[in-house]
Amino acid sequence: MKQEDLDFFKNLLTDRLNELLSHADSTVTGMTKPKENFADPTDRASHEAERSFELRIRDREHKLIKKIKKTLVRIENGTFGRCESCEEDISIARLKARPVTTQCIECKTREEDMEKALGI
Repeated sequence: MKQEDLDFFKNLLTDRLNELLSHADSTVTGMTKPKENFADPTDRASHEAERSFELRIRDREHKLIKKIKKTLVRIENGTFGRCESCEEDISIARLKARPVTTQCIECKTREEDMEKALGI
């Protein structure tokens, strides 16, 4: 892979990582606020549902943060853009669509088909 492509993905991932980390800080700040008292049980339930939804989103973002950090390490050690399964190059189009991917489209499709067949 060309150095300019590596630089592009490194900048893209670093920007996304910083964005996700800033969201995490705001979530922690929001969670440390004093609890609100709701006279109406429906308001309380709505508030709890929103909080639960936000926590699920943050959990997904946390997993993405880990993937981004691992991808940045792969960029540094020269393994970025190579499929972990077949060791062929992953297309630039696939990397632009999903920069944290570790498999080419063929291997990922095969893996998903196998999971589907096994009911995983």
